[in-house]
Amino acid sequence: MWGLILPLVQFGELGVRVSTLPSPAGATRPADADYPLFLFCGYLPWLLFLDTVTRSANSMLDNANLITKTVFPAEIVPVSIFLSSLASHLMVVALVITGIGVITGHFSMWMMMLPLYMLLVGLFAIGVGWIVASLQVYLRDTAQVLSVVLVFWFWVTPIFITEQQIPERFRFALHLNPLAFVVQAYRDRLLSYRIPSLHDLAIITAYAIAAFVAGGLFFPASEARLCGRAVSSPALLFVGRRPV
Repeated sequence: MWGLILPLVQFGELGVRVSTLPSPAGATRPADADYPLFLFCGYLPWLLFLDTVTRSANSMLDNANLITKTVFPAEIVPVSIFLSSLASHLMVVALVITGIGVITGHFSMWMMMLPLYMLLVGLFAIGVGWIVASLQVYLRDTAQVLSVVLVFWFWVTPIFITEQQIPERFRFALHLNPLAFVVQAYRDRLLSYRIPSLHDLAIITAYAIAAFVAGGLFFPASEARLCGRAVSSPALLFVGRRPV
């Protein structure tokens, strides 16, 4: 229940802040959709990513007793965090879709592709979560640094504005930000009848798989460190666990 209340409160706060603002010029959304809906649809995937990554950062240390004293696959912890975030995300998405239908009368068959984007966000967030959880074992200030990084990441993701409103000389940064593609995809699926871009989907997929694989390779070393195992060579920072 609280997982549903928190996003709704955040959305309500954003809605109050922007309710008096005009819709951004050049926004790629239905003409009758107001700015709060435009904002909410872009904020949805960011919130799923943010919740998963920030909660994953301390997950290894928070569950240290369970990991060190039992035969427990520590990799599951960030995955379970994502699944719990996803449950709240699905409820909020359902409410947003209902709200869009009531306010604008809009419904597109392409909304059925949203679970695919959720899966890709999950792979990306879990991969990043594995990496930051691993770094937190070695560098205890990682969670604080992550908070700062996420603030900057938020503002370079086109949630409040559209890509067209960003000065052209800075748009190259969007192509380095996978969440920019996800935000646009959510808006297109929820607020338009636009056919999904295979090019954008391929980019999101590549980032998601790369992050997931990188996190999966990096994670075992931190688990070994947490369990008090010796890492015999630098290569073990990136591959499997060392046998006890």
